[in-house]
Amino acid sequence: MTWLSILLSGIVTYFSRMAMIALIDRDMLGSKVKEALNYVPAAVFPAIIFPGVFFNDFGSIVEFTDPKIYGAIIALLVGFYSRNVIATIVSGLLSYWFIIFFLLK
Repeated sequence: MTWLSILLSGIVTYFSRMAMIALIDRDMLGSKVKEALNYVPAAVFPAIIFPGVFFNDFGSIVEFTDPKIYGAIIALLVGFYSRNVIATIVSGLLSYWFIIFFLLK
């Protein structure tokens, strides 16, 4: 029963999201709406990333000495100068891993 519920909820979620992409004609949206939708990734990405960086597992704010903050700062700098999403993610992860595995040992 649990697997059936998971499967059905996945199918409903897939089709409800796919309908928005497949059934709406791009010409139906106005130029102002298209321009506003260009800002959605830039608004959503920090909302997903910042709580993971600045809050610990218990919901309190981390100290400035936390390795996640240094990894985020390095990723921010790489992202600003390179304008490359993959380079930003890789540099943030590698710097974070370097700090926790080599500098904190």
